[in-house]
Amino acid sequence: MNEDLKKKAAELRQALHRHNYLYYVLDEPEVSDAEYDRLMQELIALEAAYPELVEPDSPTQRVGALPLKKFETVRHTIPMLSLENAFDEEKVLAFDQRVMRFLKTDLPLLYTAEPKMDGVAVELVYENGRLVEASTRGDGYTGELITQNIRTIKTVPLILLHTASVTVPSRLEVRGEVFIPIEAFKQLNKQRLDKSESPFANPRNAAAGSLRQLDSRITAKRPLDIFCYGVGVVTGLEFTSHWKILQTLKALGFRVNPDIKPRASIEEVLVYYRDLVGRRHEFPYELDGVVIKVDDLGLQRRLGEKSRSPRWALAHKFPATQETTVMLKIDVQVGRTGALTPVAHLEPVSVGGVTVSRATLHNEDEIKKKDIRVGDAVLIQRAGDVIPEVVKVIITRRTGAEQIFQMPSVCPVCGSKVVRLQGEAVRRCVNANCPAQVKERIKHFASKGAFDIDGLGDKLVSQLVDEGLSKSYADIFTLDKATIAGLERMGEKSAQNLVDAITKSKQVTVARFIYALGIRHVGEHIAHVLARRFKTLRALMSATVDDLMGIDEIGPQVSESVVAFIDNRENQRNIERMLKAGVTFETEEAPITEPLAGKTFVLTGALDSMTRSQAKRRIEALGGKVSSSVSRRTTYVVAGKDPGSKLGKAKEVGVRVLDEKEFIGLMIYD
Repeated sequence: MNEDLKKKAAELRQALHRHNYLYYVLDEPEVSDAEYDRLMQELIALEAAYPELVEPDSPTQRVGALPLKKFETVRHTIPMLSLENAFDEEKVLAFDQRVMRFLKTDLPLLYTAEPKMDGVAVELVYENGRLVEASTRGDGYTGELITQNIRTIKTVPLILLHTASVTVPSRLEVRGEVFIPIEAFKQLNKQRLDKSESPFANPRNAAAGSLRQLDSRITAKRPLDIFCYGVGVVTGLEFTSHWKILQTLKALGFRVNPDIKPRASIEEVLVYYRDLVGRRHEFPYELDGVVIKVDDLGLQRRLGEKSRSPRWALAHKFPATQETTVMLKIDVQVGRTGALTPVAHLEPVSVGGVTVSRATLHNEDEIKKKDIRVGDAVLIQRAGDVIPEVVKVIITRRTGAEQIFQMPSVCPVCGSKVVRLQGEAVRRCVNANCPAQVKERIKHFASKGAFDIDGLGDKLVSQLVDEGLSKSYADIFTLDKATIAGLERMGEKSAQNLVDAITKSKQVTVARFIYALGIRHVGEHIAHVLARRFKTLRALMSATVDDLMGIDEIGPQVSESVVAFIDNRENQRNIERMLKAGVTFETEEAPITEPLAGKTFVLTGALDSMTRSQAKRRIEALGGKVSSSVSRRTTYVVAGKDPGSKLGKAKEVGVRVLDEKEFIGLMIYD
């Protein structure tokens, strides 16, 4: 074998391992994706021509190997014990007191608190810096060997980094959590439904199923990721604290969660927990709690273990976001664009601390794909402020009495014809004057992102439409105090407050006005894009499809929808009526500029002068972008009161932090 070829293959492998670390662990890529692909293709070609060059830890070997007949088992050198759970702060404080009593100390302890991934625990074994074995947690003492499957995960280092700051140990047992990011999970389930395959119940279920594939080539196609959180046996390195272990793992090339809270008091741990609970739905992966560990390893050894769990660690669990219940009935709601949406009425159940009795079913295709029937036992989930949804049917609990649901052929509100256009997943009521559509359009028009009319709630809107007082959102500006006071549950004071709110709303930005119109496919962001391009409403109303297609972020679907809306005579009349009623634009005398174009912001903590959503809208209106996570690509982190872990991440990666005063000044002067 030519020594030059061996050297070239080794150099390519080393370069690819390094670029994997820079991309996946540090979020600091040094080469483009195209350059990385060229290096990979060069190595693939070299190994194909000279198979004797192939090594088990080559980056080319992540695609999977021949199927196994069954999984072998392996015994963990140090047991992978489960954690004791706590579901309230009192039990966390009791844990702290219990640890202090056991250690016979009155001195406050320091803990390291970590996001608890809702994934699959694994152990990775390295000898002389090379991955030689990987296994599942199993029963804590014995797991299944899944080395071939673990090798397919791009964020798992196949060889460890050799740096001046840390010595590569001769043996290293690393514990981590394998998971699937939420967006990747949604795409995976969509692909399964399209193939008439049963969807996974949740990302953890999908990750577990992917790791237990006997054919690792299937695993290689699954979007698995990993965060490492601890070690078993280590030969050649010594540690004094858990935080030092995590820092060392990162230096060796492992992916460690960037949102960890190091060396914190128990009170700081509770603040951290509350922050994560409030932001859990901002994370790109599923969290189900916070793991609290005594940081000092000497104290950990003194505390030892109970029968199934360590005395030095605790899992503070989040409220559940998935539960099982029964589908009582399905009815159909009509939205502002005429879309008919099936809604499930459920046997009430508490999900994430909120009682849920309804869930969206999206559309009839979704019902058919998941084979949802009235009377079914179903798994539901609630994420963030989104209406709960039905994840899947529990087929094993069917009795035969369940009923297949059929979408109506006429509008359930006005009885008009219902159509389903080619390429669309929903049926729509063709009657633009359908009371249900009118109500939803007015609700949207008065919402916070639009005209923001305080006091014009759902019940009042329903009354106005049912009484024939509002047939469109333009009618809102014709309402007077006497008319409003005559409605049910409305007195003189309430009527005057609403009149004042309507008057106040008449001064509005062009972007908010566009969004309020409820044009199909035009959300808040696209409304800002249109406002920045056309500056005035008059200019937008003269736009053609070609004009719109020339704008970045605007495609044919949005262009055609906007032109169809502004060409409609009824819509034109409503706009003219609002302008005659005194609606004016804040931006006509002060043209919209984009001083924040190309800048990315991350918001953390509470601001005094505005809500987080208002801050987001102002940033986007000035051309900036808002992200939910901090990286080296972030321009600014805006820190209000009680900032979360994003502040620490900003300092760690060197991103400039702005307080509220600096943030406001930037929007004015930048």
